[in-house]
Amino acid sequence: MPEESKIILNDDQSLGTIEIAPRVLEIIAGYAASEVDGVSKMYGSFANSVSELLGRSDHRRGVKLVKDSDSLTIDVDVYVEYGASVPKVAGQIQKRIKQQVTLMTNLVVTEVNVHVKGVVALQEEKQVDPDNLFSEDSEDDGGNEEA
Repeated sequence: MPEESKIILNDDQSLGTIEIAPRVLEIIAGYAASEVDGVSKMYGSFANSVSELLGRSDHRRGVKLVKDSDSLTIDVDVYVEYGASVPKVAGQIQKRIKQQVTLMTNLVVTEVNVHVKGVVALQEEKQVDPDNLFSEDSEDDGGNEEA
């Protein structure tokens, strides 16, 4: 990674410098956003989805970071659970990301832009009775019952 892409964390450099990669800030923001109630999942690319299928979780998924001279802007793409208040969830995401990034790095986040990419309905898990695999729901096959 090029030297200029690192972010310097300490002002007093008498003992040396502390540098952090933008990737680390994206991971912090991704964790913070995914922990908010009402967030179903983070939005990511096809490559992110394939990586997750292979067992590699990418916590930077759905997070983009822009660092200017004195401003830090974070864009977050999320899916929200059906029934959750979108403005409330987005506000909590903004607050949580600002709080966590400031707490962990002492950097000031100037903007957190939340992009809601969709709404995910909660799926009910259907319970299958192992003693009665062919329950009454599946017996109506068009009259193939034995007499």
